[in-house]
Amino acid sequence: MGAAPLTTDSIGRALRALREASGLTGEAVARRASMSAAKLSKIENGRTRPTVQDVDLVLSALGVSDEVKEQFLVTARAEATEATAWRLLRRMGAWKHQNTIKGIEANTEILRLFQGQLIPGLLQTPEYATAVFSLPPALPDETRARTVAARMERQATLYEEGRSFHFVICEHVLRWLICEPTVMAVQLDRLVSLSRLPTVTLGVVPLAGRKPDFPMTCFSVHDDRLVLVETFHSEVTTRDPRDVQMYVETFDRFAAVAAYGEDMRHLVEQVRDEFLPQQERS
Repeated sequence: MGAAPLTTDSIGRALRALREASGLTGEAVARRASMSAAKLSKIENGRTRPTVQDVDLVLSALGVSDEVKEQFLVTARAEATEATAWRLLRRMGAWKHQNTIKGIEANTEILRLFQGQLIPGLLQTPEYATAVFSLPPALPDETRARTVAARMERQATLYEEGRSFHFVICEHVLRWLICEPTVMAVQLDRLVSLSRLPTVTLGVVPLAGRKPDFPMTCFSVHDDRLVLVETFHSEVTTRDPRDVQMYVETFDRFAAVAAYGEDMRHLVEQVRDEFLPQQERS
């Protein structure tokens, strides 16, 4: 590729050159990168500025060396923190964004996820996910169905060997009723079941006791290299090592006060029983 530094304008052309040298078609690389062939074409031809996520996914799909990947990511990190408004993600197709997240998770060996707002997507039941995507601004019925299906497909990674998932959820999330009580009860049963998977570590921060911080946002840390943060208006992506380290430390503080194992399952089951009709409890 030569010693000249990459510029933002040249990233697309360089990605195309790498793909052509690999002998892979655009369709094959796009499929591996969990994006449409049209989007990849626009990136390669300079009609769309790729995000850091896009660059990482394409390079992973091409199987390039760490050295080559770092050359590209140095340029992409020039704007290390990116915010994409939810309204834009919805306009592009909410299910497509689920596929993008699926691609990121496919390239993650250790995922740490903190949730102070809702049940994590990887642990949701279809009914709970449907309720999430029915909140304002609600997705149209067909779009919501496709988005829920895409979210459910992501959950297959929980069963893959070589993966490690550490979830920390605040207890108030278990009580935050955005659906019918029976749907919530089934969702909490799902948490108990998934907590027994060898790839999954699930902690719940109880309401009782002193807390190390405020649950200002929910976020996920991917292999200490990438953090995704959700706000009301956007999804924020950062690869800045200083920011990543801050989120790792924040996660560790909440994880240190969470309940695990049988203590956690007992807590979740107690909350679940509060949602069940009296006859079912007895």
